[in-house]
Amino acid sequence: MKLAIATDHNGVEQKKELIKYLIDELGYKVEDLSPNNTPTDDYPDYALKVSNYVINHEVDYGILMCGTGIGMSIAANKVPGIRAAKVSNEREAFLTRNDNNSNVICLSYAEDMNLLKKMLKTFLETPFSNEERHIRRINKIKEIEETNEY
Repeated sequence: MKLAIATDHNGVEQKKELIKYLIDELGYKVEDLSPNNTPTDDYPDYALKVSNYVINHEVDYGILMCGTGIGMSIAANKVPGIRAAKVSNEREAFLTRNDNNSNVICLSYAEDMNLLKKMLKTFLETPFSNEERHIRRINKIKEIEETNEY
């Protein structure tokens, strides 16, 4: 499985540790889309970059980090086909994959590193349930993206 990860100026060191974890301990291929962060980085630029990699099937999933994860989530969700979730615990990481088939996880760099690792592992290892009710809801989201109506 291949992943894309990026952060704005917040969380550069945490991103490096997570990349090492994802590669060395979980065996994923990881593309770092913010290798040269600066204090003037803007999170929407990286949200778009990672989202485009996901939409264009260059990677399977995206990982975004900023101060809270909220800004990244808002920006990523502007890209049609992206279902980005700001996740704060393992339960949310599980549910966003199981129920929403999310393809981008958004995290706060300020969370404890062990929790960040657990949330990522849960997100990446949880399959979509394929339950009819979840498929129906995702299709409604797609309809909104395509027509701006519901």
